[in-house]
Amino acid sequence: MCASSSRSSSANNRPDEAYDRTSTLHSEGKASRHAFSSSGGAAGLTLVATPIGNLGDFSLRGAEALAEADLILCEDTRMTARLLSDRNITTRTEALHEHNERQRVPALIERMQNGTRMALVSDAGMPLMSDPGFRLVRAVIDADLPLTVIPGPNAALTALVLSGLPPHPFMFIGFPPPRSAARKEAFAKLRAAERAGLSATLIWHEAPHRLADTLADMTEVFGEDRPCAVGRELTKRFEEVKRGPVGTLAAFYAETAPRGEITLLLGPAEAEESSADDLDTTLRTLLSTHSVKDAAALAATAIGLPRRTVYARALELAAELKNSAD
Repeated sequence: MCASSSRSSSANNRPDEAYDRTSTLHSEGKASRHAFSSSGGAAGLTLVATPIGNLGDFSLRGAEALAEADLILCEDTRMTARLLSDRNITTRTEALHEHNERQRVPALIERMQNGTRMALVSDAGMPLMSDPGFRLVRAVIDADLPLTVIPGPNAALTALVLSGLPPHPFMFIGFPPPRSAARKEAFAKLRAAERAGLSATLIWHEAPHRLADTLADMTEVFGEDRPCAVGRELTKRFEEVKRGPVGTLAAFYAETAPRGEITLLLGPAEAEESSADDLDTTLRTLLSTHSVKDAAALAATAIGLPRRTVYARALELAAELKNSAD
């Protein structure tokens, strides 16, 4: 099967009347009040999705929320400044990123409690999705402050619906580890979960300079025939999605350096069964060189069965091996 590519764009327009502008969100049994509205509203936090590549995708509600806020928290103030300039928004901005979020959260909560209305954005897409903000959101919830979200563009979902892979269930994982050994270990854990019954389309973001190596590691762990898709420059002028077996895409990108933002998708594995014979063979091999505990742990990871089940069988086999030796 050869890799194929497509360029596409689409938009779904629905009348405003189809949406409830006043409905209340709920989380953990508590109503989550709207952070603020055009009439002023209470201080709190509004999460605002931003475009992933096309400024035309920024919603009217998103622009209004940023204009009405007292402060916009940004992953990178320089990136957000471009969006604000395009919409003539003059709200003050401050940086909130992975290196300062933990330290900044207490003071930000105190400022909200004292009346400051805040909005949180990432450089592109939905806040918190592979971006900072989770600690702040948890703190806002714990402080019982108003919290809401204005949804919008999301690279993972955009790539998913363009990929041609099963759209549900899916698992968004974020970025794979940057080093090959750690990356293959992470992939191996997912492979073990598949052997235990996981069946989902897997989604990652990846840096373009690591894509070829990541696809090579993926081929090694998941096999060269797994269906795969690589989304690039989504919603931009040169949007592209390449589809094909992961081995084919690995070979392609080994020769062709990609550019732009990358979203990587792997289709679900075919149904598999782990037989008792496979488990016993693996355990007998491991028990010859490992303790029962270590052999069970390694076998459980390799075959994808629950550790308790594997450990119980390892004890039985260890006893059998001991009796036969006696």
